[in-house]
Parts: sequence; C-alpha cells; structure tokens
Amino acid sequence: MLVKVFGSAVFGVEATTITVEVNMDKGIGYHLVGLPDNAIKESSYRIAAALKNNGYGMPGKKITINMAPADLRKEGSAYDLTLAIGILAASAQIKSDEVGKYIIMGELSLDGSLQPIKGALPIAIKAKEEGFKGFFLPKQNVKEAAIVAGLDVYGVENVLEVIDFFEGKGTIEPTIINTRDEFYKTLDFPEFDFSEVRGQESIKRCMEIAAAGGHNIILIGPPGSGKTMIAKRLPSILPPMTLREALETTKIHSVAGKVKDAGLMNQRPFRSPHHTASSVALVGGGSYPQPGEISLAHNGVLFLDELPEFKREVLEVMRQPLEDREVTISRAKFTITYPSSFMLVASMNPSPSGFFNDPDSPQTSSPHEMTRYLSKISGPLLDRIDIHIEVTPVPFDKLTEKRNGESSVEIRKRVTAAREIQTQRFELFDTIHYNAQMSSKQIREYCALDDDSLQLLKTAMERLNLSARAFDRILKVARTIADLEAAPIVVSGHIAEAIQYRSLDRDGWLG
Repeated sequence: MLVKVFGSAVFGVEATTITVEVNMDKGIGYHLVGLPDNAIKESSYRIAAALKNNGYGMPGKKITINMAPADLRKEGSAYDLTLAIGILAASAQIKSDEVGKYIIMGELSLDGSLQPIKGALPIAIKAKEEGFKGFFLPKQNVKEAAIVAGLDVYGVENVLEVIDFFEGKGTIEPTIINTRDEFYKTLDFPEFDFSEVRGQESIKRCMEIAAAGGHNIILIGPPGSGKTMIAKRLPSILPPMTLREALETTKIHSVAGKVKDAGLMNQRPFRSPHHTASSVALVGGGSYPQPGEISLAHNGVLFLDELPEFKREVLEVMRQPLEDREVTISRAKFTITYPSSFMLVASMNPSPSGFFNDPDSPQTSSPHEMTRYLSKISGPLLDRIDIHIEVTPVPFDKLTEKRNGESSVEIRKRVTAAREIQTQRFELFDTIHYNAQMSSKQIREYCALDDDSLQLLKTAMERLNLSARAFDRILKVARTIADLEAAPIVVSGHIAEAIQYRSLDRDGWLG
C-alpha cells in the first residue's frame, strides 16, 4: 500500500513542501531515500520506540520511504512525526483518507511526546499558499504558526493525539490567534528607559536623531561614560513596528528557533554579539545556512560593543549587508538570501587604555598605540556610519540629581512624527523608507541647500579637514534634524548641528 504524507523544509526564510511517500511491500527491511541527513536516518529508532510505547508498532514488512523532491537535501529531526504517521497509514494501522490534507511536522521522543521544531511560521505560510487544510506541529511552536489566518493549526503534545484525530476518536481544537490584537500589545513602559539616564543631553539628542533617520551611529568615550547604557535604550525610542515588519522579523527568528512562546514579535530586536563572534555567527552561514546576528537584528538594532576588539575580517563582512540591507550566502548547490535591514550602534574607547588625553588618568597611550588601535576599523566601514559622537563621563552633581530626564515615550513621539514625514517623502520608492537609505540622487533632490548653508558646509570641510565621504552623511543627518523640527527645507542651523557629528572624519582627531 502506498500513502503520501506531507512535511516541509526551510531554506532561507522560505519553506518548500516535502512529499513523503511510504510504500509497504512483501519482505523485511527499512529503506529511506531522498537525500536525508543522519538525523533523519536515525529517526527509525525514535519512531519504533515511540509507536511501541503508545500501543502501535513498526510493521514487519519491507518499508520504502521516498522524500521528494529527491534532489533536495533534507535536514533535521522534524520529520519524525511525518514519517511515523506515514508508516501507520501505509500499514493500515490508522485511516489514510485525511493524512494527505495536512502538513505534519515534529520531533519524537521515545515516549511519543513531541519536541519543538524550527521554522514553524514559514512552513505555515507555505501550507496556506498551497491549500493544505491544516498543520500539525508541537504545542511549543503553535503560537508562531497560528499567526497565519485561514489555516487550521493544531498544537499537539503526543503522537497519540494525531493518531486519535485521524481515527476520529478525539478532537483537537485549532489554535486561533487574532494577529492584530497580538500585534498591538505594545509596551508603553519599556524595560530600559531614557528617563534613567542622568546628564548626557547631547548624546540623547544624537540617539533621537539616529532613531528618527535610521542612521548608524558610533559612540566614542572612556570606560564608565555610559555608552552601553545609552545604546540599550535606543529600541525604546524607535517607532513601533508595522505589521509587515513584525511578520518579517518573526519569520527570521522562527527559522533560527528563537521565537519561543511569544508568537508574533511586536518589539524591535536588540542584538549584542560578543567581540569574539566569528564572521559566520555575525552574517550567517554554516554547512546548513542559518541566519546570523545581522539578520536576527532585522528591523531592529545591532549593538557592537568595543568595536576595535572585533576581528577586522569579521567587521569587513558587514560592509555589503550594511549597503544592500540583505546578506546572500552562496553554496555550490543553492543560494540563500536573508534580510538584514538594521541600525548599527557601535561603541569604542578612544585608545587601548580607554582614556584619551585625560591628565588625571594613570594610564596613557602613545599616539602610535592610538593610531594602531583606531586603524582596526577600516575607512569603508566608517563610511557607512552616519553619526560619530564623543561621550564624556557624567559629573557627580548630574549623577546625584533626583530629577528624572525625559522619558522614552516622549522622545518616541517626536521620532515617530519625523518617520511619518519620511514615509510620505519616499512613498514612491520600494527600497527607501527613511533618510539613512537615501542614495546620492535622492540626497541632491531632498537636501538642496541655500547659499548660506552651502558656504557653511564648505568652510567646515576646509577648516576641519573633513573627508569627502563625510559630505553625503552630513546632508542625510541634516535632513533628519530638519524632519524632527518639521522643517520643509534644510537650513544652516541643521547643517551646523550635523557637522558636529563627524568626529572620526576630522583630520588630526588624535591631536
């Protein structure tokens, strides 16, 4: 008897339906074909034990299983439940009429209980597209899959629940989640709030500008000046995610198996990899490609603390994703593209000792040591960072102030208003949503300067010896400053403020 059941494989952030054909014949044997990896080949032992412990068994016949398409490599243990139901249906231990109408995925334990899988959301999206009636999966993954409307999603804890469903002995209620209700459960009181930051008004202003225009930013200052504390609060002032952004982000985290019980992610991600991270950990890859930190930070913030401590080759692989806002991983037989549109926030000490031109510091670094330290960050990478700001330690009287600063909720209102202006400005462009994404053509169109502003910029570039690459960055930041004030054109005041935020471009910055 031949029975077809269906599973799914995830490549990148998209799923491909896998047809599992199970054939029973005279003889004895177990033959699994269709490019399965070792985890799938070992499944026969898990399936046999799980079925036996639940009152069923492997038939004493020749079992041939084909996983089609046969030229596509199948990986992972998530096909256990698919294979088990196929074997039971083909050996007439359960009714086979309905099994082909559902996607069935899950890893079996020896007692028949189910372990969570990766990629439940893209699998559910594909199942709906291809007209499947429902999707059986482990209960731990049910919330992320139930985001997809129009598909019956059944979260199960044991293989017996699935068997009873097809035998008509029991019913399982599909999980229903109102995606919009789930999405609008926003946090008005973020875990990290800007009201807790004492002093540092200029740095808060910088972070507001960076959030409003989606600009990459680097904070330079000695240890204890508050760089990490401020960076952690940036997500609290970013505009709320749109439903489309939330689905994109959840999809990537689902593929990486990091959604847990949350269902739809409605908070922007904040990723902070350690400086010992490899290039594969940062951009993604591996023999079976997985999304890296830059993709997990999609629509959110990637924070690189102590930037010069990262290996140079690790930082260099970020150059292309920063420009294209996606990362492509190529292998001999396939190519995978992960989205990676994130805000880069980096921090660094100005010297190896951490103290820069501080007469009170017992530790000093020679100009040669400082030059070598700063040279770990390449010019092309700095070219992609719009705002450079020096952070100074907070004086004692500011630290002991009882008055709270402005809250993140208040700042976010201004940031959201500025983003709305940009959304209207770029509504005709598919790939541009905020100022940091502007190309040279858009900069010339939307950042036109009057004579006074042009003269100010020329003078600043000559006197401060600013590099040519700073020109476009200053104009982008100035446009964002104008948007925060709801000003239709960029004026000299906006240019003057933007010029302050190019510390590392100044020739002779080391003194």
